[in-house]
Amino acid sequence: MEQHRLRAKTLIEALPYIRRYTGKTFVIKCGGEMMLHEELKRATMQDIALLRLVGVNPIVVHGGGPQVSQWMERLGKKPNFVAGLRVTDDETMEIAEMVLAGKINKEIVAALTRHGGPAVGLSGRDADLLRVRKLTHNGPEGEVDLGRVGEVERVNVGILNAVVADGFIPVVCTVGTGPDGLSYNVNADHAAGEIAVAVGAIKLIVLTDVPGVMRDPKNEDSLISTLTPAQAEQLVAEGVVESGMVPKIQACLRAVRGGVERAHIIDGRLPHALLMEVFTDEGIGTMILNEGAGS
Repeated sequence: MEQHRLRAKTLIEALPYIRRYTGKTFVIKCGGEMMLHEELKRATMQDIALLRLVGVNPIVVHGGGPQVSQWMERLGKKPNFVAGLRVTDDETMEIAEMVLAGKINKEIVAALTRHGGPAVGLSGRDADLLRVRKLTHNGPEGEVDLGRVGEVERVNVGILNAVVADGFIPVVCTVGTGPDGLSYNVNADHAAGEIAVAVGAIKLIVLTDVPGVMRDPKNEDSLISTLTPAQAEQLVAEGVVESGMVPKIQACLRAVRGGVERAHIIDGRLPHALLMEVFTDEGIGTMILNEGAGS
């Protein structure tokens, strides 16, 4: 009997959130690590399908860095990174596009559809969804040519709106089109932030492989549950946030400063992390607030 009461309490707790988010858009960024674990992938796809069934309009943006590196090594090519960005020559771009658009994207689409969330896979090159400019890294060593790496210049929201209006979940892999008409590799965190702003999302949710933003990366008890944009920037400036967390913070800052109400960095290793964040009072992970938005 107690178990039934707890289940009822959970449903009642979720009710105001369901009411609030019906008809609203969430952009959900799924990391490549999640796709390597079938149980986590299944739980995440179930969460996204459920969001759609209760009236939320999810847009999924995915990476696939680990899988791209695996395929590069299989083909005898060594991955090379500068400041967390993959140096992408023509051959690497061909591998990345094959893995991201041809493999991972279709796996996510199939998994969502199987769990009751009909999905449509899109490359950033479809309908010119992601128009990008070439990105060059400037660091202590000077200017470094990253090859075919781009940053988003424009998002074609028309194709996303059309897919959502037809009742489907868009699943976007972050390969964009450059000014030369060639494909460019785009950081999936940054792309998710730009898409969230462009479509007027109410939330950006970044699923990653840590609990959230922590003052001490080695101590999960140091998790910071809520940050303002200024506080988040300060953590980056102080070096508290570094490495792969930096583009996630940057994406969240871009989102909330572009009008998104809330941006969340949560632990995608926890089964049903999305539901815990969206439909419970306590939530999980780190939330960055748009200080100008309502509560």
